[in-house]
Amino acid sequence: MPRCWNDLIRAYATSKGGLQREALRVFLSMRRSGALPNEYTFPFLFKACASVLGLYDGRQIHADVKKRGLDANVYVQNTLIHFYGSCRKIVDAHKVFDEMSYRTVVSWNSILSAFVENSWFREAIEVFLSMRSSELEPDETTMVILLSTCAEMGNLSLGKWIHSQVIVTAMVVNCQLGTALVDMYGKCGIVDYARLVFNGMSDRNVWTRSAMIMGSAQHGFAFQALQFFKAMKNNSLIEPNYVTYLGVLCACSHAGLVDYGRRFFYEMEHIHGIKPMMVHCAVMVDILGRAGHLEEAYNFILSMPTMADATIWRTLLSACNIHDINDRTGLAEKVRQKLLELEPRRSGNLVMVANKYAEVGMWEKAESLRRSMRNVGLKKTAGESCIEIGGSIFRFFSGNDFYVANREILLLIDRLNLHTRMMVNCHK
Repeated sequence: MPRCWNDLIRAYATSKGGLQREALRVFLSMRRSGALPNEYTFPFLFKACASVLGLYDGRQIHADVKKRGLDANVYVQNTLIHFYGSCRKIVDAHKVFDEMSYRTVVSWNSILSAFVENSWFREAIEVFLSMRSSELEPDETTMVILLSTCAEMGNLSLGKWIHSQVIVTAMVVNCQLGTALVDMYGKCGIVDYARLVFNGMSDRNVWTRSAMIMGSAQHGFAFQALQFFKAMKNNSLIEPNYVTYLGVLCACSHAGLVDYGRRFFYEMEHIHGIKPMMVHCAVMVDILGRAGHLEEAYNFILSMPTMADATIWRTLLSACNIHDINDRTGLAEKVRQKLLELEPRRSGNLVMVANKYAEVGMWEKAESLRRSMRNVGLKKTAGESCIEIGGSIFRFFSGNDFYVANREILLLIDRLNLHTRMMVNCHK
């Protein structure tokens, strides 16, 4: 009977022990036995494929779904959208969504989540606006997805509007939704609002506290972040995770707390059993580099269990440029060579190295690098800045005269410059 097979497939597909591929093997055994899959079989198969990023297997199963005439089933379609989104095939996910004759809130949430997970933030907002014009009302999960979009875009105005919708519709601010609000306000730099939401929550988990720690750390409230961490450690029911320690290490970096940084990095691995990820190592290098401990940072990179990526070497090179201007130890040159080995065609690396050569009077090396960039067609990436006005993000690029015709913007910039100079002179 299909039900027995479906129960076994479901158990493997939803297991937390990494047994999702077993669900596919069970499906093959099911087919060989002559049992016919139904609308309850395929959703869990697509979930299994999404977990292991099995694009080839998922496409084959999708073909089987069409052959059996189940491609119009809403539950199958919802998990199919999730599968394609997980495999970064957004066009395919959107195609499934567009072809749906009937959509549930889960359908809208699935396509929203697919867009957000693949950084298609503007498209996610457009889909949400379409959802608002339909008869379906968004739920807590919808709001969580949209708040994560606002957090990644830094769009505070939209985040506040979504928060207002949560209040107006009297949604229950559960732990997941509250955490999303804390994360959004924290990443947008409004740490006071994040703290208000945090304090108003009756149920907080490790992700809530980690979001509060990270938001505080990233915006200059390092000691406040460490206080949140201390309170978390005093709560024996909540164990810190890798995000918690990332926030704590960022706080140490911004506050120049080298000894604390060393202690927390050791504590993370040897007391809590959290294996350091590349991003943790990058922050540790930043902590040491900012404090001028260049040799220690270099030895730390060499002692890493996995090969350091270019971001870590770039972090150390930036520290070398600040603290070892004349490269008396030769360390900066080693770091430069390593960085160019890892990313020989990244224009930013070549510009950084060429500028450093020029600063110390090594004009021939600087010109050689710039010449090689021209020969292979590499160009310096234009500087970019952005500003949010009325919920819209305006981007400005160095050398781009698109906005030159707008005299009001230029006049505003001149006034801001004048105001800044006046304020500086007043405080002298």
